[in-house]
Order: sequence, then structure tokens, then C-alpha cells
Amino acid sequence: MQKEITVVLYGFRLTNPEWSPDIKIDTISGFIRGLHNDLNTLGITVSYLEEHDNVLEVDGYADLLNIIRLRSPKDHIGNLCLGHIIGQSANCNFLEDIRRGVSRVAFAPETIEPEGSNKVVCHNCGCGC
Repeated sequence: MQKEITVVLYGFRLTNPEWSPDIKIDTISGFIRGLHNDLNTLGITVSYLEEHDNVLEVDGYADLLNIIRLRSPKDHIGNLCLGHIIGQSANCNFLEDIRRGVSRVAFAPETIEPEGSNKVVCHNCGCGC
């Protein structure tokens, strides 16, 4: 059985007139197709979905990470935002961060904190917490 990862794009409203994302949103679907092609041979299906009815306010890059949600039923990941999965972005490169999040779900889902844990619940990853 293949692992299925869904990358979901929420709708968003920019709220900071002095900041705008350095990404063309319409490039995400093609990028996800490329990820699917790369990972499909490893038994991982990556799909893309847009849910524009869920609208989030985006004031800066950290908020931008919240508009991408990752789902992986096999790993019990229901709808986690990209920021929850990757933490702080190293380079503020949106497509690179999506790839990093998908790769983490694909290959190391045990290292992702469960939703609502607030770093209190150990999820048995072996880190010694």
C-alpha cells in the first residue's frame, strides 16, 4: 500500500501592506506534480488540493507557512500546517519549505509533534525527551 500525502493550499488575505510573498501561488501545483514524480517510485503518492474557503490572514512569512497543510492518513497526520512540521524556515524559500515538509512526512513522520501536544507529549521518536 502506497503512502498518500496531500498538500493543501488554503486561501489567504495579505494584511501587511509592506510585505508580499516572493512566490507565484500558481506555480505550486506544478511543483507538487514534480514531487509526486520524484517520490512515486518510492511508494509515496503526493497530491495537491486547494481549499480557498478556508481563508487565513498572512502578515509575514511565518503566516504564509500556515496556508499550506499536509495530510497523511497512514501517519495519522490529519491537517498539520507546514510551520508545525518544519518549524522555522531556514531560507524563507516557500517551495523549498514545502519540499522539506513533504520529505519529513514521507521519511520521518515520527519526528513530527502530534497536533495539540505543545511539546509536552513524547511521541516516542527516540530523542530522549
